[in-house]
Amino acid sequence: DVTGVQTCALPISIAATAATGTINYDALTQAIVYYTSAAAANWTLNIRGDGSNSLNSIMAIGESLTVVHMVAQGGTAYYNSAVQIDSNTTATVTTEWQGGAAPTAGNASSVDVYGYVVVKTADDTFTVFASITQFA
Repeated sequence: DVTGVQTCALPISIAATAATGTINYDALTQAIVYYTSAAAANWTLNIRGDGSNSLNSIMAIGESLTVVHMVAQGGTAYYNSAVQIDSNTTATVTTEWQGGAAPTAGNASSVDVYGYVVVKTADDTFTVFASITQFA
């Protein structure tokens, strides 16, 4: 125990499922989502509050949120091909990728860890700073 240092355990959801299609990321109930089965296709990550609350309704302008999506990869690697907020019903989303370009492939036989910092810049307007790191 270190005096003066606070620790905070963040909730993680571990799912024995494959990344594919549109994945709903519920920011109110998890900080990290770990898909332990090999990805089956490229996917869209939809970041929202939860099934009943939009991200727009739970974040104030000028607030940020950090989320992580861990994805197991098999011999054929897939990748996060789009990021959306609240199913993009009305939200404007700008995604900025580390290194200047969105990924065009995943990393075979590894775990790809995607990090996203979501910044609410105006009502229903978000900038997402995204990165991918390979763990093998």
